[in-house]
Amino acid sequence: MTDSGSTTSPGNPCAAMLIVGDEILSGRTRDANMHYLAGELSIHGIDFREARFVPDDHAAIVSAVDQLRITHHHVFTSGGIGPTHDDITADAIADAFGVTVSVHAGARDMLETHYRTSGQTLNRARLRMARIPDGAQLIPNPISGAPGFSLDNVHVMAGVPAIFKAMLEVLLATIPRGVALASRSMRIMCAEGDLAGILASVARSHPDVSIGSYPFRKADQFGVNVIIRGRDTNRVEAASDALRQRLRGGPQISVDS
Repeated sequence: MTDSGSTTSPGNPCAAMLIVGDEILSGRTRDANMHYLAGELSIHGIDFREARFVPDDHAAIVSAVDQLRITHHHVFTSGGIGPTHDDITADAIADAFGVTVSVHAGARDMLETHYRTSGQTLNRARLRMARIPDGAQLIPNPISGAPGFSLDNVHVMAGVPAIFKAMLEVLLATIPRGVALASRSMRIMCAEGDLAGILASVARSHPDVSIGSYPFRKADQFGVNVIIRGRDTNRVEAASDALRQRLRGGPQISVDS
């Protein structure tokens, strides 16, 4: 696998993600949120530059948040805001910013409405999900009622993928867009080693785009998915055309937009 060039833009905001949870690091739960976030940020024109995984450890969360929020315009977190004793993300975020945590009236109202509608009780454990760092803005949760929150440039959301997606949709509508990537995908039926020299040549002549190669094997055939990305659609098309020209009469190629 190779990747050349840069798809970052000086004018675009950049982002990091912090995934919280022992269950992720132990392998018991597979993370899906990073993959989804990466796709949505690409569409939104926000450069996704870093992802970190940390356990349910207060000091580890505080340290990661302190580092990431200084070096990125946005930090998106997932996990650790549920009703149980090991859901400590809200407290850690508060400590990172030097503020206190208290039951937020608006969050409590959201939870009361949700549990009343569903015929359940807002008990003491569930009320933990209304504990929000002072000064934070709520991120509504249209699925299970318990909101996430944004404090400065840190956006704290649930780890459950369906809820994370719903919160992110609400959140991204409030964040200014950057310049989205143009992308072309080419499926080339040959071994990556046979293609490497050609890709390097095209990359050198098109330094303003990113060219990534991702090998696969289907039955007894080797192939490569080549992804060409850039801020300028015309330059992406030019690099795609150059690669097709170099491969004319050679391996089978299929092109996706």
